[in-house]
Amino acid sequence: MRKFQDVLLLLGQLNYTWTNTESLLIHVIAGLCQSDKETAIVIFLTLNTSRARIDLVERLAKMQRTPAACRSEVLEATKRLSEEGKLRNKYNHCIYSFDPDSGRGLTQSMRIFESRDEIKYGKIEELDDQEIVRIKESIQSLIKLNRDLWDLTERYNFPK
Repeated sequence: MRKFQDVLLLLGQLNYTWTNTESLLIHVIAGLCQSDKETAIVIFLTLNTSRARIDLVERLAKMQRTPAACRSEVLEATKRLSEEGKLRNKYNHCIYSFDPDSGRGLTQSMRIFESRDEIKYGKIEELDDQEIVRIKESIQSLIKLNRDLWDLTERYNFPK
């Protein structure tokens, strides 16, 4: 039971770190749109998925008026955020089961995987020590990305 609680705490930390880092896109949106933070908040909250927010930031960065160095840094940051989002999404779209005796944990995906002629759903994966390490590494990567986004915001004088 302790391992189950530890995993839930770790997943909570992953979600907190993700959300905190994703919210920094508000400042990037404001800077790239040349608007104020309040307008950027409305835009950010109107887009109801992380993918839509990242797409917007990438498209704004690719506009001709965005200096090449800024474009490059923003696109690198969104690439990193998208990569970390894969693991976060995996754990937000699954069910968990834990054996109280062995402490063995499993996840079962709540997504449909579709090919040309069949569908599959409910992929089961073990929540083992290697996966715990991946979650911890993702949290550390998000913390680093958070700092990098703040630095970018400072360097390009994006609204705070």
